Amino acid sequence: MNAELKVLVVGGGGREHALAWKLKQSPRVAQVYVAPGNGGTALDPALQNVPISDPTELARWAQQQGIALTVVGPEGPLAAGIVDVFRAQGLRIFGPTQAAAQLESSKAFSKAFMQRHGIPTAAYQVFAEAPAAHAYVEQMGAPIVVKADGLAAGKGVVVAQTLAEAHAAIDFMLQGQAPGLAHNAGGARVVIEAFLQGEEASFIVLCDGVQALALASSQDHKRLLDADQGPNTGGMGAYSPAPVVTPEVHQRALDEVILPTLRGMAADGIPYTGFLYAGLMIGPDGSVRTLEFNCRLGDPETQPILLRLQSDLAAVLLAATEQRLHEIELQWDERVALGVVLAAHGYPQQPRTGDAIALTAPDSPDAVLFHAGTVQRDGQLYTTGGRVLCATALGADVAQAQRRAYQLVQGVHYPGMQYRHDIGFRALPA
Repeated sequence: MNAELKVLVVGGGGREHALAWKLKQSPRVAQVYVAPGNGGTALDPALQNVPISDPTELARWAQQQGIALTVVGPEGPLAAGIVDVFRAQGLRIFGPTQAAAQLESSKAFSKAFMQRHGIPTAAYQVFAEAPAAHAYVEQMGAPIVVKADGLAAGKGVVVAQTLAEAHAAIDFMLQGQAPGLAHNAGGARVVIEAFLQGEEASFIVLCDGVQALALASSQDHKRLLDADQGPNTGGMGAYSPAPVVTPEVHQRALDEVILPTLRGMAADGIPYTGFLYAGLMIGPDGSVRTLEFNCRLGDPETQPILLRLQSDLAAVLLAATEQRLHEIELQWDERVALGVVLAAHGYPQQPRTGDAIALTAPDSPDAVLFHAGTVQRDGQLYTTGGRVLCATALGADVAQAQRRAYQLVQGVHYPGMQYRHDIGFRALPA
């Protein structure tokens, strides 16, 4: 098979590095571009960074270059309508339209959609005015969950254990200029919902508008510190598969959440294509309820999932853009993959950037250091964001994957580096 395809990955984080790393392995792919990319994609001779972020300008560039397939990593470009822009230019792109991406970009839209189509989720109310929100929290008590309605880079959810935490979250999210929050048209709103008991899992599928194809199960660790302590983050590590997603839970997730979502979006006139990530709460009784939808691959779940994927990702994505997912059966490495996120000093509140990074551990096919918040300048790597790297490794079981990932961590050095020491603890034998 001739390697003739030029492929573009949109984004510059760890998820996008992993996508580009996997796509370059396809025998059909001649060149992978990453816009804008990061220090890791700059270091890889098989990848090429493109310093363009404007969707219209990027579509023009993609046409000039003869890009055969574009895949979008982060939520920002999706919410801004990059898929609509590319499609209007006749370009093949995998991702949801701006209207479909509201499943993530508006928590209020998402909850109303789930209620309308009978998709199991927590009871909720939406508020634009702080006094009414505060009164509702007083009435409902804690624990309770407060969510910003707009995009918040994975940090717009507060699981408040006390009333004081809930009130503080409401005040923060309803400020006109809350840092890190992008309010939707109509101004700041919060979704306040009932606290659900159980274990969280990430259930990620590929959608072609009609069919859904499930990726390997995974589970991430949201809290900054060991033993699930400290503030919520965008994710401090992940592993795949997730033992909590039993075959029964897997089937329920498809039957009760994913397929009704695809049917509901089609019925509402906004068919869904792209990655769809359902954050699920698995109850002690095996019940499945939807915490939220993301319209993209999870980060850091992508890194372990793609390390296990043995199928040709380019071929799979091409099939998804042609409504041929029913023809695809994904092949997986039977081993466990586990990724440990290395974060910057001050993350998540005020991550410091500009620290020099020294790497002494080489990658291998079974252990890969995916870059996220890095940049290469004059032959030196520097930190540019909160989550800097993700040390990801395969092992025969969780313990071995964990050991190999932490061996990879030992080859990374920069001032203020912080990471958890217990990624995967929930999946280890008691």
